[in-house]
Amino acid sequence: MSDSLPPPNTGIPVLSPTPDPVTPDRDITHRHFQPREEVLVLKGIARGRLWGRSMRVVTPSWHTPTDKDGWRLRDPNGGRQTYITAHPGYLAHATGHCPDCLIYLHAMEEHSLPEGPHGADPVDCGWYTTTALGQLVHVADTRGGQ
Repeated sequence: MSDSLPPPNTGIPVLSPTPDPVTPDRDITHRHFQPREEVLVLKGIARGRLWGRSMRVVTPSWHTPTDKDGWRLRDPNGGRQTYITAHPGYLAHATGHCPDCLIYLHAMEEHSLPEGPHGADPVDCGWYTTTALGQLVHVADTRGGQ
């Protein structure tokens, strides 16, 4: 998995080559992540590998779209939305030392890479959207346009 990613909003094609059946069923508790930890939000596929957005956990927050505890995250590169709130099921530890997150990443690779694009250019698979309120929402969790 690549933890580097193209800068946001740079014309990266958005494609949904394969649905993400793993994240909606992921059972991870709010306590799994702690403030100051570096996490990844998987965005898509580049050069036959997963890529994601690296962020820092800031503080607990309510994730309105899922009505569950979430985390306020900070994108160290800034961008259109420097701070977002995400459900813990959307996150993976960036260090690679967490067994639960490694299992999640491996499952995402098994489901996404065989069906995904195989070119060198990064492709945003469209697994997430960000609401006007700065809430990161997995497409399986969207409710009536929220």
